[in-house]
Amino acid sequence: MSGEQIDDTGNHVAVSGPVRRVVSLVPSLTESLAATAPWSLVGATAWCTHPRSLDVVRVRGTKNPDLDRILDLEPDLVLANAEENRPEDLAALRAAGVPVWVTDIRTLPQALHSLHRMVTVCGYPRPTWLDHAFRVWQDVLAGVPAPREHAVVPIWRRPWMVLGSDTFAGDVLARLGIANLYATAEARYPKVSLAELNAGGADVVVLPDEPYAFAGNDGPECFPALPAALVSGRHLTWYGPSLGTARDVLTRQLAQRIPAPG
Repeated sequence: MSGEQIDDTGNHVAVSGPVRRVVSLVPSLTESLAATAPWSLVGATAWCTHPRSLDVVRVRGTKNPDLDRILDLEPDLVLANAEENRPEDLAALRAAGVPVWVTDIRTLPQALHSLHRMVTVCGYPRPTWLDHAFRVWQDVLAGVPAPREHAVVPIWRRPWMVLGSDTFAGDVLARLGIANLYATAEARYPKVSLAELNAGGADVVVLPDEPYAFAGNDGPECFPALPAALVSGRHLTWYGPSLGTARDVLTRQLAQRIPAPG
């Protein structure tokens, strides 16, 4: 596909496919492209850890990309995300003449649709991993099932921050039957006191290992009345090839509870 396309944020992006040189500023998108057209990926952030064999030029982080190094790579397209990347960095790349495709993913169905559009705009065939992910989640794509439990989902401590409203991870949990207690909060990642988290009426605390690396000896002890489920942050928060295994991984991990310490 070539010509002018419109990304998830409504920006017009001039592309001439197939795109041959891509810099990705988002770990999920890096993994997606590496599984689709690995030969096209010439740069990625230091946080792009999958696939493990990834061997491309590193352009610092998602929030502080090395713009000069990106320009030196002469990309046909830069892949970004509305939440992960700063608007001023993307604007600087556009001002330098680099097309930037921005995804905006808040739900599981949006992820599958957005990734299909991203691959298509690059001029690549729809990958088998995307078809597999669709089949894995197909029965819950049309709607969210009634919740079995309500959870608080910390993503950081010192200060405590939790999943709030309109998040991809919250939607994934909801489609697994776990309702986020803070899904109607005003903020997407509100700061909440530990006392409030413990008094909120949750059935379980879900502790992912990223962005904060919660573990069996770091996190569960703060919730004396709640069982804890330690889950893979990558499978909870990444969209891309990991969606093909995320349902099985998260279902198993959510069932393996650490008993309430109190």
